[in-house]
Amino acid sequence: MYPIAAFISGLVFGIGLIVSGMFNPAKVLGFLDLFGAWDPSLALVMAGAIVVGVPAFAAAARRSTTLLGTPMLLPAASGIDRRLALGSVLFGVGWGLAGFCPGPALVAFGAGYAKAAVFTVAMVLGMLVFELAERSRAHSGSSAESAAGPQ
Repeated sequence: MYPIAAFISGLVFGIGLIVSGMFNPAKVLGFLDLFGAWDPSLALVMAGAIVVGVPAFAAAARRSTTLLGTPMLLPAASGIDRRLALGSVLFGVGWGLAGFCPGPALVAFGAGYAKAAVFTVAMVLGMLVFELAERSRAHSGSSAESAAGPQ
C-alpha cells in the first residue's frame, strides 16, 4: 500500500506543477527577476502550498503514526546552523541558474526538456557527493573517538 500512496502523492504533485506551469524554467526565472518582467505567479503557488501545508503539519505533529500506520517522522532540528545556511545558498544559486528545483526538474525531465535532464544528472551527482562526504565525516568522527579511547 505504501508504494501506491507514494505514487499517487507524486502524481498529484506532478500534475499540480504542470497545471501551475512551475515545471517551466522560464516561469521560475520570471519570478526571480525582481528588477525585470517579474512574474508573481510562483508566489501564489507557494502561498497555496503554505495554506495546505501548515494545517497538515500541525495535524501530523499530533500523531505518532501516519495514515498508513508507519511511524510519523517529522524533522527534529529547528535551529539555523552553518550547514543549513550553506545548503540554502547552494540550492538558491542552482535554482537561479537553472530555473529548476528538484520536483519541477523531474516533471520537466519526464516531459522531455533537455535542460532538465542535465539538471537532474547534476542534482543526482550532487546528492552522491553529499552522501560520500557524510560517510567520510561519520567515519572520521568515529575514528577520532576510537583513537581517543575510553574516557
